[in-house]
Amino acid sequence: MSQAAGDRWAGGGAYDAYMGRWSALVAGEFLDWLRAEPAGHWLEIGCGTGMLTASICSRSDPATVVATDQSAPFVEYARTGLQDPRVSHVAAAADALPSRTGGFDFVVSGLVLNFIPEAGAAVAAMSERARPGGTVAAYLWDYSGGVEFLHYFWEEAVAANPGAAALDESRRFGTWGPSYLTSLFERAGLIGVTTATLTIPTVFSTFDDFWRPFLGGAGPAPAYVASLAPPERELLAQRLRARLSPAGDASISLQARAYAVRGRRAGAP
Repeated sequence: MSQAAGDRWAGGGAYDAYMGRWSALVAGEFLDWLRAEPAGHWLEIGCGTGMLTASICSRSDPATVVATDQSAPFVEYARTGLQDPRVSHVAAAADALPSRTGGFDFVVSGLVLNFIPEAGAAVAAMSERARPGGTVAAYLWDYSGGVEFLHYFWEEAVAANPGAAALDESRRFGTWGPSYLTSLFERAGLIGVTTATLTIPTVFSTFDDFWRPFLGGAGPAPAYVASLAPPERELLAQRLRARLSPAGDASISLQARAYAVRGRRAGAP
């Protein structure tokens, strides 16, 4: 993963506690939509802690999966967590992706394209690694407000500290909707580009279940929390508790939305 100033992408366990449980759910929705044929050769860009990789193995019956990420700690964490002979993990940035003779059948990316500074170049590189007729696909959270727990977090963070607005993911990535993703894929020369909306429930058993993952430091919002002095951190927690669970530690039922996009590399299969 690439990062903006202040983002942190290192602690695999902390990131899984923060986003991994939701990443696993949306990865399943993505693969159900993709409906990939079995025995394919896959290349994954930005594998993170391995949620999409594991879902590919369990749902899509691949022949091989090459899972890459720029973060070496994430690659090591993913490698340790998934012992599957079909999978190889490689530390590689989007501008230095592995290749395969004949190309890959599926080149995919989950929840990472918006964090890559040169996203257009990354999609072009993904297309180049696909075989003629192969599929290139990706999905991203809807940061314009579709991920409710992040939306509420940043609204309260900015209300408490207007300086946090520059870090708010809705301001950084709010334009990454279906039309933008379609344009990004078509500019890379992909054909038959289509999009879909994926929605999952995000249910927190208590307010502590909601708040504790923000204390792990991995990801933009947790990195912001880590930058706060203890009194500021406690104020933010109090604001969120009042907004989300005014009656105490009852469960908090929210939703998260993602956008998926896919296209094919031109040429005969």
